[in-house]
Amino acid sequence: MQIKHDLIAPFLANSTQNGLAHHSLYSGSRFQAFKTSMSYDLEVILQHVNWQDSFICGYLSIKVVNLEIAPLTTFFDGEIISEKYPFSTNKWGANVETDKEYWGKFKAFERYQNTFNSPEFNYKELPKSDFVFMRWKEHFLLSDDDIIREINGAPIPGFYYICFTKSTGNLDGCYYHKPSEKYESFQLKHVPQRSIDIFEFR
Repeated sequence: MQIKHDLIAPFLANSTQNGLAHHSLYSGSRFQAFKTSMSYDLEVILQHVNWQDSFICGYLSIKVVNLEIAPLTTFFDGEIISEKYPFSTNKWGANVETDKEYWGKFKAFERYQNTFNSPEFNYKELPKSDFVFMRWKEHFLLSDDDIIREINGAPIPGFYYICFTKSTGNLDGCYYHKPSEKYESFQLKHVPQRSIDIFEFR
């Protein structure tokens, strides 16, 4: 699977170009790990954020600590929790109990714990809060490294429950995959930039 996209000139981070926001979750934004339960470092670069469509995509790079191998980079896309993509996942092996358990790892979710699965949940209130909830799903590896090529044909299992805090620029994630270690988690910090690279997907 290949994604065709055209690179256009960078925009300033405070511009009103589509995909930008008044906080650090915007097209071209970069995040790096400062706390993780895993034995590797993480970096995320967002390639496109579309608030209208509740869509986000980008690259996730993993560098195994103390191993001299190239970072593994995957392409992911994601759903911003909204009326279009509610809290209930209903796919990727997750059910209502899974959602309650994993969303519940984020303190910001406490107020929604007993109502998130209700058909009357008011998603119009979410954009007014300090938090953005998302699901990220990795799709394929981008590197041509020989080690990676051996597993390149296999689907990437699991997905991430994500909670972004607008006021701090921190991004918390919790990986879900049935056979994996329970509550494999990470915290990423936004890396400020004077300008950002914007990618237009066609």
